[in-house]
Amino acid sequence: MERTFLLAGAVAGFIGVAFGAFGAHGLRGRLSPEMLSVFETGVRYQMYHALALLLTAIVAGRADGRAVAAAGWLFVTGIALFSGSLYVLAVTGVTVFGAITPIGGVALLAGWVCLAVAAL
Repeated sequence: MERTFLLAGAVAGFIGVAFGAFGAHGLRGRLSPEMLSVFETGVRYQMYHALALLLTAIVAGRADGRAVAAAGWLFVTGIALFSGSLYVLAVTGVTVFGAITPIGGVALLAGWVCLAVAAL
């Protein structure tokens, strides 16, 4: 599990930096300020949770394996659904993608709960 979540965190961090640069340089002027803010929110939460995945990789060898594994997979799912839906919403303007965002948010919250359970 440690290597899986280390890899997932590194990839999520890489993509977060790339998307952040793309948003700052490629989308400024092409998106409305509101949609650019939505895109930036996706990047910010992706980066926070890329770091959470790295923490999960570190904790994986030291705490309850099931809770840590659940936390890691919930972070991966949450990044994909939360940040991914915000990216698509910002770039396309298709508001139905906004309905997916809360599901990703719940996955991210559940990941933090699982990490806390692992600590107990």
